[in-house]
Amino acid sequence: MSPDITLFIIVFVVAVAIFGWSCFRRFRLVTVGKAENRFNHVGKRIWSMLFYAFGQRRVVSRPFGLNHFVLFWCFIILLIANTEFLFNGLFPDYISLSRLPDGAYHTLALVFDLVSVLALLAMLAAIVRRIAFPPPHIDARSRDAFAILAMIAVLMIAFFGLHGSEIAQGSEEAAQYMPISSFTASIFLSGVPAGSLVEYANFFWWIHAIVLLAFLNYLPYSKHMHILTAIPNCFFKSLEKVNTQPQEEFKKGNTFGVGQVDQFSWKGLFDSYSCTECGRCSDICPATFTGKLLDPRLVIHDIKVNLLRNGPLMNKKEEIVLPLIADGQEGSVSEEVIWACTTCGACMEVCPVFIEHVPRIVDMRRNLVEMKAKFPEELLAFFENMEQRSNPWGIAPGDRIKWAAETDVKPFEAGKAEYLFYVGCAGAFDARSRRVTLAVSNILDASGISWGILGKDEMCCGDSLRRLGNEFVFDLMVKENIKMFKERGVKKVITQCPHCYSTLKNDYRQYGVQLEVVHHTELIMNLIKEGKLKLNETRDLGNVVFHDSCYLGRYNMIYEAPRKAVASVTGQVVTEMGRNHDKSFCCGAGGGRMWMEESTGKRINVARIEEALEKAPRTICVCCPYCMTMFEDGLKDKNADDKVQVLDPAEIVARALV
Repeated sequence: MSPDITLFIIVFVVAVAIFGWSCFRRFRLVTVGKAENRFNHVGKRIWSMLFYAFGQRRVVSRPFGLNHFVLFWCFIILLIANTEFLFNGLFPDYISLSRLPDGAYHTLALVFDLVSVLALLAMLAAIVRRIAFPPPHIDARSRDAFAILAMIAVLMIAFFGLHGSEIAQGSEEAAQYMPISSFTASIFLSGVPAGSLVEYANFFWWIHAIVLLAFLNYLPYSKHMHILTAIPNCFFKSLEKVNTQPQEEFKKGNTFGVGQVDQFSWKGLFDSYSCTECGRCSDICPATFTGKLLDPRLVIHDIKVNLLRNGPLMNKKEEIVLPLIADGQEGSVSEEVIWACTTCGACMEVCPVFIEHVPRIVDMRRNLVEMKAKFPEELLAFFENMEQRSNPWGIAPGDRIKWAAETDVKPFEAGKAEYLFYVGCAGAFDARSRRVTLAVSNILDASGISWGILGKDEMCCGDSLRRLGNEFVFDLMVKENIKMFKERGVKKVITQCPHCYSTLKNDYRQYGVQLEVVHHTELIMNLIKEGKLKLNETRDLGNVVFHDSCYLGRYNMIYEAPRKAVASVTGQVVTEMGRNHDKSFCCGAGGGRMWMEESTGKRINVARIEEALEKAPRTICVCCPYCMTMFEDGLKDKNADDKVQVLDPAEIVARALV
């Protein structure tokens, strides 16, 4: 093949220059973000990149993900072929795979031929899916998607047209190793005059070159920019579970939270470039599922649009033109969207490229609360109660011990008690959760371990404050709690609330405290395993349907302990809901939503109850006081509270104590 080398050099140089300039303009904008260290532990990061980006681990977790896996690897393999194609066009006498030894060249010719038809088939499958079976959680029929798919199709067709023409001419020495191209030659090009074959080859060569360079230049301006950023974003992923928020430094003159796009970290901005808009986060989000305005995919999209609009102005120190937090326009995130999040983490759990949606949303909540004092009206009383009496209801601290009126509970004293039982606000004040607290205390007594409580001196852990964006009061509360823990000599803590568990274990580490925190379901299972709890014969609770708490499961990977604890009493494996373990559906109370009303769409707890009732339960098992409230309220809404009971594993085990 001998294209006009001079003309191609001009086309190539112009295309590459434009591509380089486009990438520079796009990626330069990321530098407006705040510093964040994502370059540590390079070895671990490389492994994550290989496993999740090249291995497509999360992509193939869904059936159609296999098609993307095929397209991805076809793209990687054909990157070699296309690079050779371009450089061969520039230096035809020096760079060509045909200069390799016959064995290597013939093998590559076979691989490229088969991979090209595989890419064409995968692309056709994607088109059929988008047209005939469009997923509800994405914009399946967008021009952007079809433009990319069309270019891929043209590239593959041009590949077969070019090599088919060369085979028909007899100039391709690897013809017998290229079955698809040979088939093209025999079916479509047999009988074509030699002069015309040269013209065909020249035509397909230029089609391939122009579409390939056009594809390259289209990437930075389309949602398929993720082709350039997804692999590095897997390298930059958090090496730890994203189960907490970054600290804020409260100094005079500082701004808090994120009110404009340059206040995100550079990684938060790079996330927006890496979004593939696959919609997996939208598909699993409880707010989106129940008709709220929040769609995690669109939040990330709006951050990208805002960056593209405002980033160049920020680099020039000019006034921004598009607010980050505002209603009704692309590139701005509405307050209703920001407050709809339950921080369940489901979006982050399924994202193939590890975008961190929840921290971005909480960042914007912080700005609304701490800089603008703008938050839903029902949170005013909550914030005041937390600040004044360290509990959501504003109940007198002396009432924290009322649950133990008929028990012999001792105050925690270092040296006398091994564990602090951190009861939590719900466990101390909520009438229903108090029954769980009593069950836990009975189990602790029966096991023979030494424990105590803080009583009226216990303060809230601050979970809801932090997730609602009131970091200032959270910071004060944490420091008071840490001071008390140190004065009392607290080292080991038992919690019954997953939100207390996660906050004490994960958030408090940012303050230099390393507490050994155990959730009561973990402790109970260990006590049963060690023979420290003697249980009666198997008890019949009917069909026990299990619900995973987001902050126990997804945030802290505790799944089996509560299931095994229940099974040790019932003698049967619990019944799983359709969405369980890391795919569990939120009860609707996380992220401070426990203290807010749902005014849009279906109630999240009702949606989850409906899913549970499909399994015909007699008992629903939950491990969280918030989940307990939401499930019992949901049963009342469905008029099923007289048929189904909601129990904590501690209550189930306590009933079976000898």
